[in-house]
Amino acid sequence: DATMSKRARTTLFASVAISCLTMAGTAGAQEKVLYVAAYGGSYEQTMREKVFPKFEAEHNVRIEYLAGNSTDTLARLVAMRSNPQVDVAIMDDGPMYQALALGLCRDLDDAPIFADLFDTAKIEGNQATGIGVVATGLMYNKDYFAEQGWDAPTSWADLRDPKYAGKLIVPPLSNTYGLHALVMEAELDGGNERNIDPGFAAFADTIDSNVLAYEPSPGQMTALFQSGQAVLSVWGSARINSLANTGFPVEMVYPKEGAVALGIVACPVAGKNQPEAQALIEYMLSPEVQEEIARDYGYGPVNKNAKLTDEEAVGIPYGPEQVGKLRVIDWSYVNPVREEWNTRWTREVEG
Repeated sequence: DATMSKRARTTLFASVAISCLTMAGTAGAQEKVLYVAAYGGSYEQTMREKVFPKFEAEHNVRIEYLAGNSTDTLARLVAMRSNPQVDVAIMDDGPMYQALALGLCRDLDDAPIFADLFDTAKIEGNQATGIGVVATGLMYNKDYFAEQGWDAPTSWADLRDPKYAGKLIVPPLSNTYGLHALVMEAELDGGNERNIDPGFAAFADTIDSNVLAYEPSPGQMTALFQSGQAVLSVWGSARINSLANTGFPVEMVYPKEGAVALGIVACPVAGKNQPEAQALIEYMLSPEVQEEIARDYGYGPVNKNAKLTDEEAVGIPYGPEQVGKLRVIDWSYVNPVREEWNTRWTREVEG
């Protein structure tokens, strides 16, 4: 209106400007994004459906998920180190120790929840924390074993039994499960991480002739079991639990010499300082989320206050008794020699 006073016009423009700023501010708050790099497959599904929605609502943040195995995530962090895009990285303990050594993580803030964790979850240096634990052991097809009249496997030595010729799967050495198998085979013959020769000898001389495939892919591992081509494998409790939950007749065996701890570890990424990164890690350590992930995916809780029923705990490392008995790999020794082991594995075992 041409007759509108100068003062009225000023008031109108000011109120429009304020409302625009308010809308922009609200949109900006809604569009705050937290980038999380972690495992794909059924773990990603659990995170997207059961874990992240509540956190996103509480913190008014959207989580962008970058799926990949631990070595993919480590490579991503290295490639982006001068301009990091990831806020929180979740990896197996071995690659995470490499990330820490490369300075790719930043300090965690102190929080009361860290006092509630088992010692196995505590990572020296305060830049990462365990958020779950998997036991590496043996998976077998119960129906096939029953049809053959075979007893369930009980030992890491079972990988050497010729009756499994062509029906055994072991992940390759570049995979954490494969590395665990090599160390435990070395232990059977008096070795360990620092004396790995007996493990290589066992694979090259005996186990290799039983192996159908050195298979790193969870999807392919599952397919080989479902088709009946494989009946025994080395694998992790969470993956085994996930397959058993579909109704397929597999079961986890904790070998009598001990299952091996595979720590699931999270860290806030160096160069990114969003407070929501710390908040997400604390949220994932809460008893409620620990229980949810245990039930839905099979990670053993690292928070002492997480509670599972006997039925929910089947096959999952749970409680101080079971978690405390897991064999822990000395990654400070293994990581510097791992590339050398991989080369040797290609030459002596899979070559």
